[in-house]
Amino acid sequence: MGRGSSDLVRRLWREAVKFGAVGGAGLLVNLGVFNLVRHVTDLQVVRASVIATVVAIAFNYVGFRYFTYRDRDKSGRTRELTLFLLFSGVGLVIENGVLYAATYGFHWDTPLQSNVFKFLGIGIATLFRFWSYRTWVFRTLPTPTPKTPAHPRTPQPAGRQP
Repeated sequence: MGRGSSDLVRRLWREAVKFGAVGGAGLLVNLGVFNLVRHVTDLQVVRASVIATVVAIAFNYVGFRYFTYRDRDKSGRTRELTLFLLFSGVGLVIENGVLYAATYGFHWDTPLQSNVFKFLGIGIATLFRFWSYRTWVFRTLPTPTPKTPAHPRTPQPAGRQP
């Protein structure tokens, strides 16, 4: 492995750690809101989960934009937010689809089972979100290209011609 590839691995690792820190806090928000809504309302499990996921999406956007991807391109905020919401919506469907299948397909709907399948759905959706956010939403800034001299030939000292 060359120096360039080890730098790439180091940058990707740093990005994954930051993504995980924001995601971990978002996970706590998601599960906390889910259990709170589930215990203080009569909403069905998946509806409570969707509310929790939406709250976590808002929390995560702020964390990703201002912590994980703060060095990324900020010029197209409308585009960025639109793509973030689009990919987050796909993640919401993945996450809550797992919970829906467990709850209504297999009748695994005790509080413990609901939390386990909510957590599993979040895990699967997180893989999709990490890929989509880094690829499409929070794009890297282009690397500046070095300026080339106006005359590509270097002048030779007088008396020494090639």
